[in-house]
Amino acid sequence: MTVSGTAEVAPRAFPTNAGGLCQKGWTSAALLGSPARLTTPLVRVDGELRPASWDNALDLVASRLARLRAEHGADSVAVFGGGGLTNEKSYLLGKFARVALGTSQIDYNGRFCMSSAAAAGTKAFGLDRGLPFPLTDLADADAVVLVGANPAETMPPFGQHLRGAAAAGGLVVVDPRRTPTAEQANLHLAPAPGTDLALALGILHAVVADGLLDQSYLDQRTSGFDAVWRIVAGYWPEHVERITGVAAADQRRVAALLAGARNAYVLTARGAEQHATGVATVSAWINLALALGLPGRAGSGYGCLTGQGNGQGGREHGQKADQLPGYRAITDPVAREHVARVWGVPADTLPGPGRSAYELLDALGTDDGPKALLVFGSNVAVSAPDSRRVAERLSSLDLLVTADLVLSETSALADVVLPVTQWAEEDGTMTNLEGRILLRRKAVRAPEGVRTDLDVLSGLAARLGQPDGRFPADAETVFTELRAASAGGPADYSGVSYARLRDGEALHWPVPDEAHPGTPRLFLDRFAHADGRARFQPVEHKGPAEPPDADYPLLATTGRVLQHYQSGAQTRAIAELADSVPEAYVEVHPDTAARSGLADGDLARVTSRRGATTARVHCVASMRTDVVFLPFHFPGDQRANLLTNPALDPTSRMPEFKVCAVRMTTEDGAA
Repeated sequence: MTVSGTAEVAPRAFPTNAGGLCQKGWTSAALLGSPARLTTPLVRVDGELRPASWDNALDLVASRLARLRAEHGADSVAVFGGGGLTNEKSYLLGKFARVALGTSQIDYNGRFCMSSAAAAGTKAFGLDRGLPFPLTDLADADAVVLVGANPAETMPPFGQHLRGAAAAGGLVVVDPRRTPTAEQANLHLAPAPGTDLALALGILHAVVADGLLDQSYLDQRTSGFDAVWRIVAGYWPEHVERITGVAAADQRRVAALLAGARNAYVLTARGAEQHATGVATVSAWINLALALGLPGRAGSGYGCLTGQGNGQGGREHGQKADQLPGYRAITDPVAREHVARVWGVPADTLPGPGRSAYELLDALGTDDGPKALLVFGSNVAVSAPDSRRVAERLSSLDLLVTADLVLSETSALADVVLPVTQWAEEDGTMTNLEGRILLRRKAVRAPEGVRTDLDVLSGLAARLGQPDGRFPADAETVFTELRAASAGGPADYSGVSYARLRDGEALHWPVPDEAHPGTPRLFLDRFAHADGRARFQPVEHKGPAEPPDADYPLLATTGRVLQHYQSGAQTRAIAELADSVPEAYVEVHPDTAARSGLADGDLARVTSRRGATTARVHCVASMRTDVVFLPFHFPGDQRANLLTNPALDPTSRMPEFKVCAVRMTTEDGAA
């Protein structure tokens, strides 16, 4: 988009959005001058948040952090970041945690979004980039299978790139709900929540049984298919129909569509990932794509749709518990030496891996957990699973500090709240879902009293005794250091500069030097494993961690709506969006509602083993009778994440947001 000096928004004819914006984009400038904006630091005194000067607020935070570290060790202090932070902020936040604080306890809310696909992509291809091809390549597809994605509501301009597949009769949407995206599909598959993995196995079985396997591709470019087939052989489509509810004929139809297409893609998103078996589920869909010879072939492939503003870049530069800049592993001695040299510290002073996001939040205030938490770009009191437990843990801390735009539900619990700039008020880079680095330029002046996150980190680092210049507040200076830190890593930005981005160059990482044109299409010659081959992953269906039973007979799934974003802290402050969808609701089949004594428009109480939420009943005839859906953007007693299950994927540590067992009753609890 283009933003004028008077904060007017206009879409640009950029490749990814092609002149389109969603309702959130059109209204985004309304928050810049909103009365909900924070413009002065707040410090809790006698139980109330009161205005304070910047010096007093930062001095207080630094002194209390120093005292806690001295009394309890470096890991008594933790940091929580966000997938909406710029690359510069993500990078400096990771450096701040490991150098200025010396703590291993850092993770971010992207762990709740893309971590399962990242892990599955790394296992299969040796490298994780959401789309290893430009988004515009999709326009030439004859077949696209979208698994657990609803871009018609979450990223509407994306829909333009699917028109070719839809016109060719090859747009398939896999989703338990008949979403606006599913309405546009040529074929909608509605598996029971938590059975996407079994569905992928059934379609792969059909590929093999119907003679559609690309054997030449398997022989030349992959390894491990035999181990996969030993499992898939037991998942013939009729058997999978009994598990998923998806007709065997439709499974075979998808196999034939993908195999018969000139150009075909399999794309996954949160619906496939947000499970305790998320990595295995995404791996199953990657296996299907590999069996058909799609990845690493021009015009076809597998990709993951990112979910946050900097969903790709945010997971590359060090705000993850196990990661250093450039998508390096923090346990890699060579990576540690390289990054420590850039940072000017001994490698042995860098901490090792810490707790993942939910495990970090769950440990707050416990005997061996952090005593203090700094939060940048996240509202975990609403967005984390089992959110009542998380709110309790936040309240148990000796010190909670947030850097925020508005008084979010997390900031309302804080001891210190630091007001920071918004997207249009600062420079910085972001990396989009296709791995393209974008320069976001400052368009308007920030309100008096507001500072950038980089300023905050720089000010705290100085007060904690860090040398001058080690934590710069200028975005371009930070990016120059990021380039050096990422050099030679999987996500190599060393050849990217602000000058090249200002000149309009389209630079997709890796960009290993300033003469390099970037890498828009990965894997065309070889995959990133040492032998150049992609690796099949043998995975088997397990089902939800919490299946329904007599006490909790329904399956609840969560997601977004068009008008709101993430925890809703920002979009609920924009009148046009809040008026459109002012409260939480629960989508349910009319028959299911009636069995619970409810009708359209009634208030329902939805209860899981962890808590209960109140939501307005929306009767939707296309819903499965065993499923209810709740958006997760609302606070207080309307939090969908009061219900969700914190069971974690063993590899990605992703919580199981997408399915938990619930019961639904009238507001007073009567069945």
